[in-house]
Amino acid sequence: YTDYTLQCWDYFVDLMRNVRTSELCEWKVISRPYSELQGCLEFWAERLNYSYPNAVAEQYIFQSHHRYFHNCTLEHPVYFDPPEDVLLAMIIAPICLIPFLVTLVIWRSKDSKAQA
Repeated sequence: YTDYTLQCWDYFVDLMRNVRTSELCEWKVISRPYSELQGCLEFWAERLNYSYPNAVAEQYIFQSHHRYFHNCTLEHPVYFDPPEDVLLAMIIAPICLIPFLVTLVIWRSKDSKAQA
C-alpha cells in the first residue's frame, strides 16, 4: 500500500505544479488535484483490503495541507453549532432558572406587603 500511495502523492505533486501560488487557496482550482489524491489513496486502500482512512493516507493529506495550503484562511469564518452537551446546558440552564426567579419574585412581593 505504501508504494501505491507514494505514486498517488507523486501524481498529486505533478498536478499541483500547474497551480500558481496565488491560486493555492481557491477551491475551484485545487479541488481536482486534492480529490485525485484522496480518490487514489482510497482506491488503493480498497483494492488491497486496507482500511480507509488510515495512518498512511492521513499522513499524505496532512502533508498536502502543510506543503500547499498552510497559508489558507477563511475570509469569513464559518460558524458551527456547539457540541450537543454545551447546547443542552444552554437550553436547560434558563429553563431551570425560571422557577427560581418566579419564586423569588413572589416571596419578595409577599415580604413587601407584610411590611406595609
